[in-house]
Amino acid sequence: MLNGLESNLDSPEGHGVSLFFAAEYSCEYGSLKFYALCGVGGVLSCGLTHTAVVPLDLVKCRMQVDPQKYKSIFNGFSVTIKEDGFRGLAKGWAPTFIGYSMQGLCKFGFYEVFKILYGNMLGEENAYLWRTSLYLAASASAEFFADIALAPMEAAKVRIQTQPGYANTLRQAVPKMFGEEGIWAFYKGVAPLWMRQIPYTMMKFACFERTVEALYKYVVPKPRSECSKGEQLIVTFVAGYIAGVFCAIVSHPADSVVSVLNKEKGSSASQVLKRLGFRGVWKGLFARIIMIGTLTALQWFIYDSVKVYFRLPRPPPPEMPESLKKKLGLTQ
Repeated sequence: MLNGLESNLDSPEGHGVSLFFAAEYSCEYGSLKFYALCGVGGVLSCGLTHTAVVPLDLVKCRMQVDPQKYKSIFNGFSVTIKEDGFRGLAKGWAPTFIGYSMQGLCKFGFYEVFKILYGNMLGEENAYLWRTSLYLAASASAEFFADIALAPMEAAKVRIQTQPGYANTLRQAVPKMFGEEGIWAFYKGVAPLWMRQIPYTMMKFACFERTVEALYKYVVPKPRSECSKGEQLIVTFVAGYIAGVFCAIVSHPADSVVSVLNKEKGSSASQVLKRLGFRGVWKGLFARIIMIGTLTALQWFIYDSVKVYFRLPRPPPPEMPESLKKKLGLTQ
């Protein structure tokens, strides 16, 4: 896909097109600068949004680990404010901001890397025909590394939010956790994180990409090229919210396991899953749908806005290559 674009720009006929791209965009699609700025977009989109919803995340985690005390979203907020005041709702903001900023850097940056890499390996025609599989493979590969970056801060966050009296700040939690369990305290939740985040991210990216494609094809009354930047960002937000609802559902059982596992010492993921049972792993789903739906929409909106701000190439939804149309007899 990328190679074909480069070869066209190298030709004499493509010289004018090359100058146009140079004027419109700040860098080439697939360049190191492109990947780096996509990573910056990921830092802002994930770090800011996850930090903004820390109060809802705190209540959701407490509902998962102590459903007898925190019976619903509203009851959870009420109990938390009664015991800790309004400041208590912000517990865990520091590890949330640091951890999800690192995760966003890897998630969005590596997604662009793997999408282009796998697309070039498949070739233009197969990349179009198998585009959903391409999105799934690229996002799963990116999330594998993103979760390794997230795991230490996620472990600290859950301890701060769900164990009263354990630690109130990240500076208190980290040395205490290391003293009790060593480095394992920060990475014992990485496998459940993969269970939660890889399906979530595969849904997040594949569903988003295909929803954007469907919106421009069936809903938006004019081609993307004729839409203003603002109109394009509205489509991004809507597609992001739709993707977020599905993300929350597919990843919630593993999220429940992660919350309980990071709270308890000496438990394994399989032991926690067995103890929670089918009904137990779905506790807090409604809160998570609200949180993840809003989060995912805002993340895509911020990420796309960063691309617009830095004048990064933003390819339109994929169209069938001319060579494939000829093979299928769709052109005269």
